[in-house]
Amino acid sequence: MKCHILTLFPDMVLEGLRTSILGRAEEKGVLSLHGVNIRDFAENKHNRVDDAPYGGGAGLVMQPGPVYGAWKSVAAGLEKQPRVVYLTPQGRVFNQKIAEEFAKEEELIFLCGHYEGIDERVLELIVTDYLSIGDYVLTGGELAAMVVIDSIARLIPGVLHNDASAEIETFSDNLLEYPQYTRPEEFMGQKVPEVLLSGHHGNVDKWRRKQSILRTARSRPDLLAKATLSEEEKELLKTLDFQGEI
Repeated sequence: MKCHILTLFPDMVLEGLRTSILGRAEEKGVLSLHGVNIRDFAENKHNRVDDAPYGGGAGLVMQPGPVYGAWKSVAAGLEKQPRVVYLTPQGRVFNQKIAEEFAKEEELIFLCGHYEGIDERVLELIVTDYLSIGDYVLTGGELAAMVVIDSIARLIPGVLHNDASAEIETFSDNLLEYPQYTRPEEFMGQKVPEVLLSGHHGNVDKWRRKQSILRTARSRPDLLAKATLSEEEKELLKTLDFQGEI
């Protein structure tokens, strides 16, 4: 997959994304990250890309020309026009299902706004998807784009060292991930659950599934409505005492 990020701060985005797993994926050729500086397409000698909003109001608005120029610099060389994702609190809220949807694309363009936003006319011309990472406001779309790209990229075969881990982690079945343990067996008086030391994979799987259901019921019960549960698991939920121990 190739991700093009249209932004005023390409170094910020690329340096963050190229750290750790995604950086290694790019080195292997599994993922490509391309930063496009919107300021390079400014139409004035001072490289200014913003101006006061028509109608008055606080702050500045990004002008349509530089944004369109940045988009065209990517889109003009492609046979198939990729989806353009604009990071904005007004978009649909990002989740794992959307990550899986976008992971099927060969190329994506991410548009990062700044200041008080971007002139509506260019958004109507180029944007295909409006996406939010939550009901709060950031100073720009760069951090949101990094979150979305990270979540999508880890679903691409070859990005993770163990591709199976993308399928079994949090939200893969609308359930939170089960508790994880490693050495030592005992830490500050707390021991690893015996079932994980048993070597019986069937029992381990059952324990982990139960822990995922219980953890979801306690912390994110809203997810359970979308989870696929057996009749036995549904009965377990009916008998839960959330004040007791797991």
